[in-house]
Amino acid sequence: MTKKVLITSRSFGQISDEPINILKDAGFEITFAGKDFNQEEFARIIPDYDALIIGAHKFYPEDMERCTKLKIICKHGAGLDNIDLEKAKELGITVTNAPGTNSNAVADLAFGMMLACARRIVLTNNRVHNGEWKPAIGTDVYNKTLGLIGFGAIAKNVARRAKGFSMKVLAYDPFVTEVPEEFDHVRLCDIKEVIENCDFLSLHLPLNDQTLNLISKKEIASMKEGAYIINTARGGIVNEQDLYDAVVSGHIAGAALDVTVDEPIKEDNPLLTLPNVIITSHIGMYTKEAISAVSIICAKNVAAKFNNDELNFVVV
Repeated sequence: MTKKVLITSRSFGQISDEPINILKDAGFEITFAGKDFNQEEFARIIPDYDALIIGAHKFYPEDMERCTKLKIICKHGAGLDNIDLEKAKELGITVTNAPGTNSNAVADLAFGMMLACARRIVLTNNRVHNGEWKPAIGTDVYNKTLGLIGFGAIAKNVARRAKGFSMKVLAYDPFVTEVPEEFDHVRLCDIKEVIENCDFLSLHLPLNDQTLNLISKKEIASMKEGAYIINTARGGIVNEQDLYDAVVSGHIAGAALDVTVDEPIKEDNPLLTLPNVIITSHIGMYTKEAISAVSIICAKNVAAKFNNDELNFVVV
């Protein structure tokens, strides 16, 4: 009987045919459902599949319970907040992800967003495109203080980039007690000190019950006046209404978000009205190198699961 894999990541296999060929050579019939993804259609068809390579959409536990054939879920990326891991474990479904493979891509974006905010690149670009030749006064990134919440692979790569700008880096991560020798410009401290003393706050942590609305009215109010917030992690870590209020008041000079609570972002989200808030469409891992690496890892794990070979990056 032919094995079937459903792929709901829009970017899987876009760079080369190698990951697709890995699946075909392993005997899989492939269905792509990422381009025009529909949650109801996904819930209807997923019980017919043996394997799933999932994007950022939710996989609800009630839908997972109906999947008697499903043996493996491979997250096309690192974050696992859209998958009910306890339910997968209960049902005996293997879950894998691909951590670290997109760390340089996301770090590049985070640092690029920081520069774009500080130098008001997007604002002035839009003015020129609209026929208005008008400069905007920004602020230096060089020699400023960068705050990192989370100090995993992505945050470490952001810190490496910050060193080239002679930035002082304050970092908080409850799971990190010391930093490698190369990070002599990074000081670990508590989250309060990071938030209160940084010029730029960059978030690099998962979304869960503990981190939902982690950066809200109280935390934002304690930040330096004129600071910036960068979120390339997950929507919901920053309270969007509180961020909006702080930017409108001028306490926060600007923000850049690659992630939002609702994706796609709702048209009536007030953040869309602010010229000093940059919002991109969750493009953190969207580089040729990162997409290729993640796709290959997912394809190899699906094939390995049904060949009784060793899997990489098993979560449950």
